[in-house]
This record gives sequence, structure tokens and C-alpha cells, in this order.
Amino acid sequence: MGEILAMVEARLRSAFGEPDARAAVTFLGAERIEVLRYADGDLLRYATLGMSAQPMADPVAPLADPLRGPRAEVVLTVRAGRADTSAVLRPLAVVAASPQVEGVVMAPGNAMDLGGPLWPGAPFTSVLVAEPGGLVDDLALPEPSEPVRFFPLLPMTPNEAAWKRVHGAEALRSRWLTRGTDLRDPHRPTVPLA
Repeated sequence: MGEILAMVEARLRSAFGEPDARAAVTFLGAERIEVLRYADGDLLRYATLGMSAQPMADPVAPLADPLRGPRAEVVLTVRAGRADTSAVLRPLAVVAASPQVEGVVMAPGNAMDLGGPLWPGAPFTSVLVAEPGGLVDDLALPEPSEPVRFFPLLPMTPNEAAWKRVHGAEALRSRWLTRGTDLRDPHRPTVPLA
């Protein structure tokens, strides 16, 4: 487990450089999750470290395979200096712990409701899991383990989350793209949905 996390951290470092801050969160019944912050020009990138220590398992499987199964970490990107996003660490750790605690298998198009703002004053209360591979390349692990995939998280307002439940993730992504929505803006309004 420690060897995998060391490789994951090295992959994050090769993509984003050295982290300028890190914090750890531990939940009852789950492994420790760290959240690393990287300053990248006018962007802040928050990446989890610890989610990939164990493969995600189907919640109805009688036994979890300690080697086989998808592994993941998540990355959130916001524009720096526009909001105090430092409190995003705990919500990101909750997302990262959800495979261990709730049996969630992370996949593109999944929505995760956070039960409150992503950070104090944020207009976002949930996140959409995007396709991996754009920010950080998959990390291959020795057979029979599957690679670690790095999923970007896209913040959603409550209205966007409700609209996504009805119309689907692809329709919401298309709406964002059509309207030129800056998904990194920590103060962006809900995209027009009518």
C-alpha cells in the first residue's frame, strides 16, 4: 500500500510540481486520506492521496479482492485568489473515502452530493466526476493490479445537480461547453438550464 501511494505522489509531482500544502483526514472505518494543494500559475489544484491504496470493490461482492479492481484519486482545480478554498480539504477527503465507506466505485458521470457547500460560501454542493487522463496520466501498477486513474471533479450548483439527474451528465457537460462556462471559477453562477 505504501509503495503504491509513493508512486501516486510521484506521478502527481511530475504533473503539478511540489505541493505547497497538505492535510490529512481520517474517517472511522477508512484509511487516512491526504489532500495536497499545488499552485499552478493562477490555478490551485487539490489532489487526494490515499484513495488508491485499495481497489474499489463492488458493494454487493461477498469479498473484496485486495489486488484487482479499479483504483483512483481525484483532482479539483479552481482559480486562485478569488475565494478562500482552503476548507475544500474535508469535502474532497469525503469524496475520496466514499469507496471505502460507502462502496462507491468512482466512474465518469458519477455525481457526489457533499451535503453542504464545497467550501464556506461556495455555490457548489456536489461534484461531477469527469473523464480521467487529461490532467494526470494513468499510473500503471504491476499485474494483476489495475492502473490508478486520476479523475477531475467538476463543481455543480444544486440546480445543475438536479438538472443532471434528469438529463444526464453528458447533457450537462454539453450545456457548460455551449455556454463557455469557466468550471474553475469559484464564484460562477449556475449555467442557464432553460
